[in-house]
Amino acid sequence: MAVEEDVFRALFGSLPAVVAVVTAADAAGRPYGFTSSTVCAVSKSPPLLLVCVDKDSRTLPVLRRAGAFAVNFLAEDGEQLSERFAGRGPDKFSGVGWRPSPYAGGAPLLTDRTAARAECVVHREIPAGDHRLFLGRIEAASLSDRSTLIYHRRAYQAWPPPVHLPARTGRFD
Repeated sequence: MAVEEDVFRALFGSLPAVVAVVTAADAAGRPYGFTSSTVCAVSKSPPLLLVCVDKDSRTLPVLRRAGAFAVNFLAEDGEQLSERFAGRGPDKFSGVGWRPSPYAGGAPLLTDRTAARAECVVHREIPAGDHRLFLGRIEAASLSDRSTLIYHRRAYQAWPPPVHLPARTGRFD
């Protein structure tokens, strides 16, 4: 017998989670995106990450058609962006700085309030309950020295910046 939904939420709410905005662009270059706390590393060879997308997300059909997406890991001052992209507002990108990814089908790369970005092509899609799991092959990545935003027990917090960034990693412009 499966646990109740409130127990499920309490369980995962008690664990710190990274906060990211997952983005994709449609054929006309229009941006779409949503806030996610379910992003994780899967494999280093090939470099894969996993993103979970709600089956009712407006971004899901765009991501499928594009075959590519970006993961914008929010920095410590990204709480407002997290809240904006968690909603279902009509124009989430209004007033938000971004540029299209050259490696991920034009997916929006947020230019402010991000600690790191991963530009991915879809490696595989897997149905899983009320979500779809996407394995993304990381084609490009960029890092900053900013603290990362995490969500833990219904509150946003900053995670300290890394001590050392690998020299072969892309840097923010």
